[in-house]
Amino acid sequence: MTRDDMAMQDWSAIEGLGSTKLTELFAKDPDRLAKLTVDVGGLHFDFAKTHLDDAAIDAFTGLAATMELAAKRDALFAGQVVNVTEGRAATHTAERGEGNPDDVAQARAFQSRMRQVIDAIEADAFGPVRHILHVGIGGSALGPDLIFDALGRDEDKYDVAIVSNVDGVAMEEAVKGFDPAATLLVVASKTFTTTETMLNAESAMAWMREGGVEDPYGRVIALTASPDRAVEWGVDETRVLPFAESVGGRYSLWSTLGFPFALALGFQAYEELLEGAAEMDRHFRLSEPAKNAPVLAAFADLYYSQVKGCETRATFAYDERLRLLPSYLQQLEMESNGKSVTAAGEPLGRNSAAITWGGVGTDAQHAVFQLLHQGTRIVPLEFVAVVEAGDTLDPAHHRQLLLNAFAQGAALMAGKANADPARAYAGDRPSSTILLKDLDPRTLGALIAFYEARTFVNAALLGINPFDQFGVELGKEMAKAADQGGQTFDASTNDLLARAGLA
Repeated sequence: MTRDDMAMQDWSAIEGLGSTKLTELFAKDPDRLAKLTVDVGGLHFDFAKTHLDDAAIDAFTGLAATMELAAKRDALFAGQVVNVTEGRAATHTAERGEGNPDDVAQARAFQSRMRQVIDAIEADAFGPVRHILHVGIGGSALGPDLIFDALGRDEDKYDVAIVSNVDGVAMEEAVKGFDPAATLLVVASKTFTTTETMLNAESAMAWMREGGVEDPYGRVIALTASPDRAVEWGVDETRVLPFAESVGGRYSLWSTLGFPFALALGFQAYEELLEGAAEMDRHFRLSEPAKNAPVLAAFADLYYSQVKGCETRATFAYDERLRLLPSYLQQLEMESNGKSVTAAGEPLGRNSAAITWGGVGTDAQHAVFQLLHQGTRIVPLEFVAVVEAGDTLDPAHHRQLLLNAFAQGAALMAGKANADPARAYAGDRPSSTILLKDLDPRTLGALIAFYEARTFVNAALLGINPFDQFGVELGKEMAKAADQGGQTFDASTNDLLARAGLA
């Protein structure tokens, strides 16, 4: 029997699982909470309000064996070729010390070089630096933006602005109040050819020149896997911070892409972020499936997407400091696993990644939770909350925040009967909760690494390559060709171009 045949049998077993209500699952198994909670790296994971039970976990564990999850995981950490369509490894875990020794050594060397540049900046080798303008897009912006917003709100050593959108409004807004002579421009691009990033970089350079900076190149730091292109663009080699070609953009915040927050928040904070991620890496590598947080999360993801036909999954951060987490996860999960073919190039034959979305509690409760409680679509939810408050106001604020997070999960599961159908809640709606003891570099690193590992497990069990992203390219290629007059469009697009004065 081939592996494909075995996988089909595994999926048949999974799809044949019974559908017991959540309240009944709790009633039937007094040990349910202990079985479906995991503690690691200052994070508490509660999957008890999902429909996973012993039978489901056993069935998915069988699928994991068939799909060789353990071997794929070992290959990832060993630095072997796991990105088969592009013929390279995926070495982001090596950036935090968990991987092939040669890859770890290279990462450490690049990080040491970054530390030297930070030391030079702090010693005024670049002249006065009060503002950091970071330009990038995708993973070159989403990661740093998430870290700054989560951890940097009380930092006042530097003003930090991150620009990703090619819309000039974004750039103009970013540099308001910045002194060009005291601004450090950080250009983050893996290839150093990304159209949006390079256009924003050129505009930032022009802004510096207009502000009286004679040599704006002297105030540029380049973060790239293509150092030669950065030097060709005009950045001095000593101010180019490389990272490995095998580190994907959406996995790159651990590399020298971490430069802006290592500078603004301190190198120790950057190291603690890596240490938290490494602790989650070790948990992912060494824990059995039934007590492995990323594996259990992926089992639940696949149960709802494959068995229950749920097309979306929502994450709600009940902490303002994590408001950018849903946006970060959108790229991580949908760019990684939004595929229609397997790693072997065969039709996938089933749903791939769910559509990831979310928001911030309690705002979302007054916007989208109506559908989540009483709508016709079932949406698996994830609540992310922090025990320690991030503010100094009356503790009633944080108390109400946490009470709302926990009560929403309970209400989704329990529901409430009512003779008036408009006031009835069906219940049996799944959710999981991730509770951080505190929000600091270490726990944030562990949280992000958890999501990376979860994405990897989803891909492994579906047979997807999560490390390429060819779907990003077509529209960009057509836009570039149109700008050069070499693209033929349909009648609708031609009319839009004409109406916008672009034809």
